[in-house]
Amino acid sequence: MIKLKGIAAAGGVGIGIALVLSKDEITVPKRRISHDQISREIYRFEVALIDTRKELSNLQKKISKDVGFEHARIFESHFLALEDRVLIEDVISQIKNKKINVEYAFSQSIKKYVDALLNVNDEYLRERVVDIEDISRRVLRKMLKEQAVSLSDLKEKVIIVSHDLAPSQTASLPKEMILGVVSDIGGRTSHTAIIARSLRIPAVVGVEVATKNIKSGDKVIVDGSKGLIIIRPTEKTLKQYKEKLTAYKKDIKSIHIPKALRACTKDGREVRISANLELPEELPLVKEYGAEGVGLYRTEYIFLGRKDLPSEDEQYKAYLEVVKGSSPNQVIFRTIDIGGDKFLSQPEVPKEMSPFLGWRAIRFCLARTDIFKTQLRAILRTSSPGNVRIMFPMISGVEELRQAKTLLEECKKELKKEGKSFDENISIGIMIEVPSAALTADILAKECDFFSIGTNDLIQYSVAVDRANEKVAYLYEPGHPGVLRLIKHIIDAAHTAKIKVGMCGEMSGDPIFSFLLLGMGLDSFSMTPPQVPKIKELINNVKIEDAEKVVRGALKLSTAKDVEKYLQEELKKVLKEKFYRILMI
Repeated sequence: MIKLKGIAAAGGVGIGIALVLSKDEITVPKRRISHDQISREIYRFEVALIDTRKELSNLQKKISKDVGFEHARIFESHFLALEDRVLIEDVISQIKNKKINVEYAFSQSIKKYVDALLNVNDEYLRERVVDIEDISRRVLRKMLKEQAVSLSDLKEKVIIVSHDLAPSQTASLPKEMILGVVSDIGGRTSHTAIIARSLRIPAVVGVEVATKNIKSGDKVIVDGSKGLIIIRPTEKTLKQYKEKLTAYKKDIKSIHIPKALRACTKDGREVRISANLELPEELPLVKEYGAEGVGLYRTEYIFLGRKDLPSEDEQYKAYLEVVKGSSPNQVIFRTIDIGGDKFLSQPEVPKEMSPFLGWRAIRFCLARTDIFKTQLRAILRTSSPGNVRIMFPMISGVEELRQAKTLLEECKKELKKEGKSFDENISIGIMIEVPSAALTADILAKECDFFSIGTNDLIQYSVAVDRANEKVAYLYEPGHPGVLRLIKHIIDAAHTAKIKVGMCGEMSGDPIFSFLLLGMGLDSFSMTPPQVPKIKELINNVKIEDAEKVVRGALKLSTAKDVEKYLQEELKKVLKEKFYRILMI
């Protein structure tokens, strides 16, 4: 029996036979072609690009339907590569000038592309190599007429073990055939981790030596809650985990959370549980999972993947659809958060060496007031018939907040002059996701109506960790004492100023941490729709006094590991037999 430790990515237990995925290498032959064959090779290239685009589009629709559009966006860089004129022209040039077959020309162009990215002194851009290699394999297979090993064709239930799953592989995981997922690399916020949680597949990532120690056919136990992998377990260990798994499955079948049920602790404290959304098409998920409106609507989707800018009327119609679909519950529109991992297609928006620290979010909006004011006007117009709030992202200080509010007031005056109706008292909030904003929360709270804590970025910036970099992914720790103290300070500052504070990062949908956040006084939680029932069930089975006691204990601890262990133990005491059931929902 061998035990390996990794990063707990998706809770639950999986027991089964391992299927180790080897690195997907394709042999590309080099052939000389005649002048007469050039047009045929270019035609084959064009057909391969079109077919690959169709394939990716179908895959994107599937993942958007299964776990939400947010996760389907992993294909954005794939589509960009398929439309990259520099790459396409380079391939065609090789075919014409060197008179070589299209497969070899394409592989050589991709190699230059990848080498260039690997030599860039920016971790984010180097991470895009995975996407480029994934798309290149797809295009090459179309030209070579090779079939990829498809996970959708599995005949037996397995534990998937890989060095890393390509975005398209993760997206196409057949939930009913996958008992667990294990990878050598990755972190809590990798696409593999996020999609595994959404599909409720136990997963452990960042194991480093999984593929070296596990062979296809090995019996493996995946403990996604503890980040533990057990290879070739003893009969005693196997029996213990089988009993746990049987109990989990029994509990899950007995779960029925009424959609209309509000989240209310056993001693009467109500909190709002809402959903994070990106597209109007996701609205049915809000009601399906019982969320109370939309706590974070990411408006940038309408700006991405296009050459022009959306007009005010186009934005108004799209936003109004969300407002009507959520009525009578509220919708919080986050203004455009372009930059970081999201780029406009317009040439005037530059690529940056450090995109997460650069010209993005509110910085972009304050520089491009034409784009910003058009959006603000569209959102304001939806506030007349609906329950709408506006939220500014990545505010780092009160000056930015004041500038944004000034522009909003300008938009109000313009609309009033034009005779267009809107809610003159619309609530204005900010995302707290930068340490400087967290530390000056008392100042900011005096000049806005609510806070929403964006933990994905706040953690990344606070502990100086690129969450996409597997080499340091283990340092991305929600339980870090510094992060917890910042969050507590934000909540206390908001309440002192008598404003509400919510959270819309991954942390709010984690049962272990949501218990702690409840005790800190968080007023509302917003998460991907499938996480809503889990957090509702948790809150309805605890008392505020228990959560507050846990906060006092957790804030005395020195390490993230100590914090997580303590929270898990305390939550087990409170929930008793319901603990594993809630984790497995």
